[in-house]
Amino acid sequence: MQRRSITPLLCLLICSLVSGGLYAQQFRALLITETAGWHHPSITAGIPALQALAQRHEFVLDRQQDAIPLSDKGLEKYDVIIMLSTTGDIFTDEEQAAFERFIQSGKGYVGIHAASDTEYEWPWYTRLVGRMFKIHPTNQTAMLQVTDPAFPGLERWPRRMLWTDEWYEFQDATTDGLNTIVTVDESTYDPKVKWGDNEGKGMGETHPIAWYHDFDGGRAFYTALGHMDDTYKDDLFLQHIYGGIYWAATGKGLKATK
Repeated sequence: MQRRSITPLLCLLICSLVSGGLYAQQFRALLITETAGWHHPSITAGIPALQALAQRHEFVLDRQQDAIPLSDKGLEKYDVIIMLSTTGDIFTDEEQAAFERFIQSGKGYVGIHAASDTEYEWPWYTRLVGRMFKIHPTNQTAMLQVTDPAFPGLERWPRRMLWTDEWYEFQDATTDGLNTIVTVDESTYDPKVKWGDNEGKGMGETHPIAWYHDFDGGRAFYTALGHMDDTYKDDLFLQHIYGGIYWAATGKGLKATK
């Protein structure tokens, strides 16, 4: 019997089916990295790290193009919006309204590092984040403390861990119901800093670094870690980020409480 060879056209069709979604992805995420203030160089390291997470964990990650505004139609295919070290006022009124409807429809938000230094004049966004950036001292080594090891992505973290980063001090919480999962021990670094009239003295015994909450029909996760380029090569950090993405996108991973 003569064996039929696969034609180039058939091979192209098979490859297209495989790469184009023959295998279902878990969810879709939109990555926003736009800045209207300070631009963190670590964004350049964070983008490929998040792309690698998407490949490893079988989800789609699209990067928002600045020239394409957010809209209801453009957002409807996504499950979660990830904001990586965004700064300043980056959304129009129309985009803000679309973002709000996206969360209200039951979708998720993930903020990384300077996402809390974004859109101070948009009250809904400040409540979505939960706490807004105030000031930070110079990069230092300090002890991180896991306060909720049951949150997705923290299963392999030690309860205390030496870490070097840019330690954000935050303004007062903008909403109730924030669930803190990681804190930093202020006794292990110097939180004092002054920028003109803006002065930081630390946040006291509980200095939150990462948290999550249900908000306006959807879900929000934030971590202040991620200032330094090499952080995006750290496996524990990447587990932390993916845990937040997974929960925000799906609502899964939290242990049910009685």
